[in-house]
Amino acid sequence: MSTEKRNFVFDFDSTLTKVEALDVLAEITLANNPQKEEILEGITNITNLGIDGEISFTESLEKRIQVLNAKKADLSILIDELKQKVSPSIERNKEFFERFSEDIYVISAGFKEFIDPIVAEYNIPSERVFANTFEFDENEMIVGFDRENVLSTHNGKIQCLKDLDLKGEIQVIGDGYSDAVTKEAGVADTFFAYTENVIRDKTIASADHITPNLDEFLYVNKLPRNISFPKHRIKILLLENVHPDAFTKLSGDGFSVETVSRSLSEDELIEKLKDVHVLGIRSKTQVTRRVIEAAEKLMVVSAFCIGTKQIDLEAAKENGIVVFNAPYSNTRSVVELAIGEIIMLMRSVFQRSTELHNGQWNKTAQGSKEVRGKKLGIVGYGNIGKQLSVLAEALGMDVYYYDVEDKLALGNATKVNTLKELLNLSDVVTLHIDDNAANKNYIGKEEIAEMKDGAHLVNLSRGFVVDIEALVGALESGKIAGAAVDVYPEEPRKNGEFFTKLKGLNNVILTPHVGGSTEEAQKDIADFVPGKIMAYINSGNTVDAVNFPNIRLPKHDNAHRFLHIHKNVPGVMAKINKVLAKYELNITGQYLSTDEKVGYVITDVDKEYDQDVVAKLKNVDGTIKFRVLY
Repeated sequence: MSTEKRNFVFDFDSTLTKVEALDVLAEITLANNPQKEEILEGITNITNLGIDGEISFTESLEKRIQVLNAKKADLSILIDELKQKVSPSIERNKEFFERFSEDIYVISAGFKEFIDPIVAEYNIPSERVFANTFEFDENEMIVGFDRENVLSTHNGKIQCLKDLDLKGEIQVIGDGYSDAVTKEAGVADTFFAYTENVIRDKTIASADHITPNLDEFLYVNKLPRNISFPKHRIKILLLENVHPDAFTKLSGDGFSVETVSRSLSEDELIEKLKDVHVLGIRSKTQVTRRVIEAAEKLMVVSAFCIGTKQIDLEAAKENGIVVFNAPYSNTRSVVELAIGEIIMLMRSVFQRSTELHNGQWNKTAQGSKEVRGKKLGIVGYGNIGKQLSVLAEALGMDVYYYDVEDKLALGNATKVNTLKELLNLSDVVTLHIDDNAANKNYIGKEEIAEMKDGAHLVNLSRGFVVDIEALVGALESGKIAGAAVDVYPEEPRKNGEFFTKLKGLNNVILTPHVGGSTEEAQKDIADFVPGKIMAYINSGNTVDAVNFPNIRLPKHDNAHRFLHIHKNVPGVMAKINKVLAKYELNITGQYLSTDEKVGYVITDVDKEYDQDVVAKLKNVDGTIKFRVLY
C-alpha cells in the first residue's frame, strides 16, 4: 500500500445511502396519486437507464424532475427519510469518516440540498460535497436544476475530478457507471464497485475491487473499521440439504454461504474445507479428527440436528473449534411420530394396510387395542421423553419412565428405579436415550426377555442402542407383538438402496430416520442454529456450545474485543494480561470460562491498540486460536 496521500471519493445515492434519493422524493410527492405505482416504476426505469449510461444523465435528470412535482418543503421530509436509510456499514464505521474527514469527498449527481445535511453528520463539510442544485419557481416548486454545474452533464464526475486536481492517490467508491468511468478516463487510480445496496453488472465489470460493504473497503485499505474481518470474507459451507432458511439468514447477515445437497466423504470434506470458516451438517457427514486437523480456518461446526456423534467433539475442542447443535428444535416432530407409531402398533394398522395393498380384506378386532389405559414405558426422560409423557397422558395412557439421572415427573407420570422394573410393567416401551457409546445394545436379548409378552417397542433414538438380531428373534417368536424403528446401527450417507434384517416382518414399522424430519422442525432448526453461529462469529458468545466453555457478553460499540482460546494450563491468563498491561490497554470487560481441557477468554479494551499486541497474544504459550472481533 502506497504511503502517499489518499483521497476517498464517495458517491451518495445507493452508496452512502441505501436508496436513490429522487426515488424516495417521488414516493413522498406521489403519496396520494392514484397512478403512484405506475409513475414510480417509470422513474426507477429512468434512474437505472441514466446510472447505466444508456441515456445521458442530463436527460435522465430532466425526465425525473418533470414527473416529481415536488416543492421545497418536501425536501425536509426527504432529509428525515434519508437519515433513516444510511447504508448499514457506513453507519457502523462513522469513526472512519470522522478521522479521515479531510481526505473524504462526496461527488454525486444528486443534489446538495439533501446531501449536505446527511453527510454533515459524518463530519463531511459542504465544501467537500460536489453535487447538483435545484432551481425553484416563485411558489417554491422544484422546476429544474443548475445546467451550468458540470455534474448535471454526461460524465460530469470526470470533469469534476479534473477540476478538483486532487494530489495523491484517488479512490472512487460508487455503485454506478458514472463512478466506474472515472477510472477508465484516468482521473481515478482505483474504482471500488459498491454492492451493499444494489448490484449493477456493468459497474462490476469495470471495477478494480468489488466491495459488498464499507468494511471490505476499509479492510483492503488497512483503515480503522468497526469489524476486524469483513463478514463476506467468512465462508460458510452447508451440507445435506439444510433448510434454505439457514442460507437466507446467514447470507442476509453478510456471510458468504455455499450449499451442497449431499454429505461429503472424509477426503472430499478435507478438500472443501480449505477456505471454510463455518461448517453446517446434519447427521450423515462425519467430521473426524483428520478433517478437523486439516481445516486450518475452521472456527465452527454446527449440527442442524440433535445428535453430535458424527463430530469428533474432543478434536474440535483441542483445535479451538466450537460445536453447536439443535437440541430442542425437532422435539415435537419426534414426539408426534412416537405417538402415531404407538397407536398404529396397538391397532395393528400396518398389518391391515399391507393386507389391503395386497388385495386382502381382513376386518378384525384381533390384535387391535386402544392405547387408553395401557402402560407406556419411556426410557430416557429428556426433552423428548418429557413431552411424549404429557401427550401420552392426554391420550389416557399410564406413563412410567426410567432415566439414569434424577428427573422430576411431569403430570401424573411415575418414575421407576430400574430399567428391569420398567420393562416388566410396560405395554409399550419407547426409547429416547443419547448417543453415548456405552449405550450400545442397551436393549438386547436379556432386556427383551424382561418385557411383557406381547409388548411393543419403539426406537426413535439411536440405531445402535437395540440389538437387531435379538429384536428380530423376539418379533418372529411373538415375544414382542410389534416394533417401530426409525434408526439403524448403520445408515447410508445418501438416499438409495438399504437393507435391514427387520425388512419383511409384517409387524414392524420401518422409517428412514425421519423422526425429526418435518418441514416445521427443519425450519425451526434453520432459525436456531444460524442464530448460534452468528452470536459466536459476531460477538464471541458460546452459549449452548456442546464442546466448549459457555460465555455470553454484550457487544460493546466503543471497544475492541479479543477472543483467546487456549489450553487450560496454569499461567496463561497471567501471560495474556501481562501483554495487555505492557501495551497499556485498559480492560473494560473480561470474562474467562474453562473446562478440563481449554480456556476461553473474551477481553474488551477501550482504546486503539498497537498491532504488536495481536502478534504477542497469538504467541502466548498454550494459545490455540486468537482473533480480533471488532
